[in-house]
Amino acid sequence: MEQNEEANRRPLAVRNLSLTKRIAVWICDKNITPNQISLLSIVFAALALLFGALYFNYSSTIWLLLFPVAIQMRLLCNLFDGMVAVEGGKQSAAGELFNDAPDRLADLLIILGASFIALNPYAIHLAWLTAVLAVFTAYIRVLGVSMGCAADFRGPMAKQHRMALLTFTSLIMFFDQFFGFIKLESVNLMDIALVIMALGCVVTCWRRLVHIYQLKNGALAEKAND
Repeated sequence: MEQNEEANRRPLAVRNLSLTKRIAVWICDKNITPNQISLLSIVFAALALLFGALYFNYSSTIWLLLFPVAIQMRLLCNLFDGMVAVEGGKQSAAGELFNDAPDRLADLLIILGASFIALNPYAIHLAWLTAVLAVFTAYIRVLGVSMGCAADFRGPMAKQHRMALLTFTSLIMFFDQFFGFIKLESVNLMDIALVIMALGCVVTCWRRLVHIYQLKNGALAEKAND
């Protein structure tokens, strides 16, 4: 793998786990392409949206459990498509397209699914705003790469942070409703999670924009001093 490819790859410690590597090798031995895995992430994101909608209509705690499961399956697809492509040597000319575009749709579907779990009647509007901000964080990262900068995956609301927030929020709500030991009937944590995510995305966008500016402005000043 070339050095610039490594610099533009999201750093994940889980890639170095022996179990993860064994699963990636097993997938590589099958007739499965990284692009197919990338597209599969949309299916799991759509399931997350479905589980959120089912919770809104039927209010069963099972949907609060299945919602984060679908999120984590989406993240596993994001993990293994890259590992199969790079470590497995199955890269394709259109790989970057399949690696990035499905992520944007998956983010939208999952965040909209979270809005169905929230209680606030304006949650759907907040979800759309948050989804736009999430897409913008990715746009800034890609913009930086197009300007010659290394991919910037800083948060506080990068993709893995957004998905972790929704996962733990849904699980806390599940355990509260199933066991009833936290007593959160008057507070819907998913409303709070969406607000935190929206604000965090704004901060993330700002930090990434400033980082690009500092890099390019610094490079320009250094060139002028040569």
